[in-house]
Amino acid sequence: MPKLQPRFITFDCYGTLTRFQISDLAREMFANRIPAESLEQFVQDFTCYRRDEVLGAWKPYDIVLKNALRRTCRRHGIDYVDADGQRIYDAVPTWGPHPDVPEGLRRLAKRYPLVILSNASNSQIHSNVEKLGAPFHAVYTAEQAQSYKPRMQGFEYMLDSLGARPEELLHVSASLRYDLMTAHDLGILDKVYVNRGFEPSTPYYGYHEVADIGGLADLLGL
Repeated sequence: MPKLQPRFITFDCYGTLTRFQISDLAREMFANRIPAESLEQFVQDFTCYRRDEVLGAWKPYDIVLKNALRRTCRRHGIDYVDADGQRIYDAVPTWGPHPDVPEGLRRLAKRYPLVILSNASNSQIHSNVEKLGAPFHAVYTAEQAQSYKPRMQGFEYMLDSLGARPEELLHVSASLRYDLMTAHDLGILDKVYVNRGFEPSTPYYGYHEVADIGGLADLLGL
């Protein structure tokens, strides 16, 4: 593949940089309400309903989480409690980075402007970004774009805000379904898949694959 020389490196945040702990929290919260043999399916269903909730018109992220959890509880035949959805929403800003992230980002920031495009609310994201340990040129949220990934609108909002063309970005994510497939469809040629084990690799989408953010810095010769 050609040498990478991006104008900006753009990142997904949750899962890619921030250690996204929704599944762990759901296991903890529902361990006494769901039979042990069904708990992993409950967690997987919650993941799928969250993805489904972001495919339509924008709504606040707490509503995304609560709707997804309500649908998951209904599917598993248990009562939904609104306080459970709120507990998950309130936990998100407390989560810090994967161990490899701060040093890897600091290496990258020496040469490149770093940007985040996140499916977050404005009130959540800055606490998470502060914990990443590196400077960011810009941070864009779904609330600002009025659209969640994997829809294209958020990427278009980011490109317009940066005054950049798709070919000037290197987009980095641990999710093909939320990020890299859409980046591919929008003509973002340079992409990196950080394989944190969430989804199987799908080389058709034309990305470099690394295990962590240090691997990304290595890929760029830093």
